[in-house]
Amino acid sequence: MTATVSLACGNGGEENNELISSVFYKAFKNEILDKSEDAAIIHNGELAFSTDSFTVSPLFFAGADIGKLAVCGTCNDLAMMGAQPKYLTCSVIIEEGFELEELEKIVASMKKELQINAATVVSGDTKVVPRGSVDKIFINTTGIGEVIKKGISSNKITSEDLILVNRDIGCHGATIFAAREGIDMSSALQSDCNSLFPQVKALLDANIEITAMRDATRGGVSAVLNEWAKQSNICIEVEEEKIPVGDEVKGICEMLGFEATALANEGTFVLAVKKQDAQKAVEILQTFKNCSQATIIAHVSTRHLQKVILKSPWGTSRFLETPTGELLPRIC
Repeated sequence: MTATVSLACGNGGEENNELISSVFYKAFKNEILDKSEDAAIIHNGELAFSTDSFTVSPLFFAGADIGKLAVCGTCNDLAMMGAQPKYLTCSVIIEEGFELEELEKIVASMKKELQINAATVVSGDTKVVPRGSVDKIFINTTGIGEVIKKGISSNKITSEDLILVNRDIGCHGATIFAAREGIDMSSALQSDCNSLFPQVKALLDANIEITAMRDATRGGVSAVLNEWAKQSNICIEVEEEKIPVGDEVKGICEMLGFEATALANEGTFVLAVKKQDAQKAVEILQTFKNCSQATIIAHVSTRHLQKVILKSPWGTSRFLETPTGELLPRIC
């Protein structure tokens, strides 16, 4: 660790992991935290509990805004643990001079997304600070969900699982970058920001044997797969040509030298599903809007433990590493 905190420490990648483990995990170490899941499982496995803060810039972008993001982010973390989102808190820090009309739009987005999740805001806090103390508005949401499927964990993935994604990747990160940098794209590119519980519920209702789930937010799919490889002491072998990437995202990646697998998502999740249920899971996911490209992207092996291997269509392979450096600040 360096002597000061850099922007890279919030990227969801290697520097972020190092900061969390060397400072926060070290101070707060306990059995629940050590599992390093999207949400903590508490109260004898009956409840899931998670919190997240949102500082995205710009506040409004194609497909969503910071309000929708704040509800989706926390509710999705609960859903990834097989939990139905129930109760949220909402804490906001607002810069002096912020337009009330914009605040009302943000809150309206939050209300709409809460209804999709059948969740309720039951407590909150509001602070107003002098100009320049924050960048317009920061939002924190904390959520509690009722676990409807116990045992889902990123520490339990084995060679009996296949790895899936529910849709094409990288849309959120590419959208935020284009909006912030003023890149005028004549395309339909927009954030994938979306509530994932309806998709999770459909899988659980169909009795799909899910081992693990994780939404690929900061650090993207690369970060998720590397975390899983380490947590479950496995090797994940990814077929590069199977990873769904839209043409607009490919264009931004090629133009600016980004890796689509490292771009942030807010409505894309990765699943580890038992082999016998993997194809059925794909078919269920493909019934949802924007999920027509749901597919199997990888299998689990013991070839190189705690590593992710990216296999090209031409028979070559390389390690897919955890993202490093600050690729895209302020994406969530």
